[in-house]
Amino acid sequence: MTDRTDFAAVEAELNARGFTRMVFELDRIESLLDLLGSPQRAYPAIHLTGTNGKTSTARMIDSLLRAFGLHTGRYTSPHLETVRERISLDGEPVSEERFAAVYQEIKPLAELVDARSDEPLTYFDMTTALAFATFADAPVDIAVVEVGLGGAEDATNVLQAGVCVITPIGLDHTEWLGDTLQDIALAKAGIIHPGATVIAAAQEEEEAAGPLLERCAEVGATIAREGGEFGVLSRAVAVGGQVLSIQGLGGVYDDVFIPLHGAHQAQNAAVALAAVEAFLGAGARRQLDIEAVREGFATASSPGRLERVRSAPTVLLDGAHNPHGMKATVTALQEEFAFSKLVAVVGVLADKDAEGLLELLEPVVDRVVVTQNSSPRAMPTGELAALAAEIFGEDRVESAEEMPDAIELAVALAEEDVPGELSGVGVLVTGSVVTVADARRLLKR
Repeated sequence: MTDRTDFAAVEAELNARGFTRMVFELDRIESLLDLLGSPQRAYPAIHLTGTNGKTSTARMIDSLLRAFGLHTGRYTSPHLETVRERISLDGEPVSEERFAAVYQEIKPLAELVDARSDEPLTYFDMTTALAFATFADAPVDIAVVEVGLGGAEDATNVLQAGVCVITPIGLDHTEWLGDTLQDIALAKAGIIHPGATVIAAAQEEEEAAGPLLERCAEVGATIAREGGEFGVLSRAVAVGGQVLSIQGLGGVYDDVFIPLHGAHQAQNAAVALAAVEAFLGAGARRQLDIEAVREGFATASSPGRLERVRSAPTVLLDGAHNPHGMKATVTALQEEFAFSKLVAVVGVLADKDAEGLLELLEPVVDRVVVTQNSSPRAMPTGELAALAAEIFGEDRVESAEEMPDAIELAVALAEEDVPGELSGVGVLVTGSVVTVADARRLLKR
């Protein structure tokens, strides 16, 4: 078989495990990793959890570490276009050949674990094992690993990482993590292990902050908190992003450009810098090299996070899928973009707070085109349209069953009755990472 055929066969086998099937137990992944020789013990790790900002923060941490000359492995989810995006070496997704080769090494051991278990390994269990084995084989100097969901019972929690990152916590995945911020924070605090250094973003509610502090006290972890030990001192909008001054653990880092939009990305940058400082041993008596920090941030990227993929009219892709994330997106649109007319394409998953997302979008967009993304969990177009009509009014809502038609309609609406230049006209595709992935495949060709 060709390499491409090998990879396609691997993808099919992974998908057969159930892309969205979730089983929150660590026994199976621990058994598989034991059979593999515990690859997750071959390198140190920075482990990230939270509700929003995990992937962007992980990508910035990765970029900073590479600027300091380290070989990195990065594991994030979900992916936009290919499962290979989840497993990166030195900032680049692994090749199809490498992905398939590592999978073939793991497959017979995974089948052995399946035979011994009531439930087979999940899709996420398998990609986690693939990532850890790939990083050990490379080898990497450090792994940057994002949880899949929650923390305590997530497959990645076999790491017991020395540096843990907690991004802002909000209400999401309540069917699995609990109905309150406290329940969700308790689940996420489970990645904090004895002796760890914890880098915690500011939490909007004490209900989310309390369990983190309690867990640190319980296991003897050290915590550095945004607003206390580190944080953003100032930010200014710049062409293609923003310029920051950051108070780090080791001092002030001025004139730091990040090619990302929004106060939430500035916050992510401060968290990322503190995590790298903690890992590299910077602190009150030692600051990181400022030029390496600037280089690391300048080369960071976060696809699908207010990502501009077209101009005239401007088309932005943003994967905000819960009210906490959409609030940050809307704030960034208001502060950093001067659209005279903005049309949104929205597709959401059925288990998300679609009403909350639409209510936040309503003041900043002129029209909305609702559609259904490619996920089997997608909310039907008709149901979403009815909800949107209640919030926007029927005259501001259009529907399109397919993503290509939704984008084409949104562009036509944005350009409608706009004489001359289209520089102030925009289309925002949002509501789900799946929605963004669907649009990105069309628009990035």
